[in-house]
Amino acid sequence: MSILQAEGQDILKEIKTSQSVLIDCWAPWCPPCRLIGAVLEEIDLEFDLKIVKVNADDNAEFISEYQVLGIPTLLLFREGQLVKRITGFQPKGMLVETLREHGLVE
Repeated sequence: MSILQAEGQDILKEIKTSQSVLIDCWAPWCPPCRLIGAVLEEIDLEFDLKIVKVNADDNAEFISEYQVLGIPTLLLFREGQLVKRITGFQPKGMLVETLREHGLVE
């Protein structure tokens, strides 16, 4: 799978049509966002998980609807429901553990 970029209504469509999806709320000017981006690229190669990047600067409506107060923020959805929110950088091991706990990866 490859990491998708989505905007506007497409973000909600990805959430609604996916069994599980990780939404990465990021911005180009944010150094921790680049660090977590590299971690997500590794996770993308190792696991069958849909990952969607959402540029916080361009999607204020989505960011506000999901009360994203800091970036990077990862929103984990299962069957259209938000099951976990992670704000700030997380090392890969911790992130994979969280994804497993919430049933997003095996």
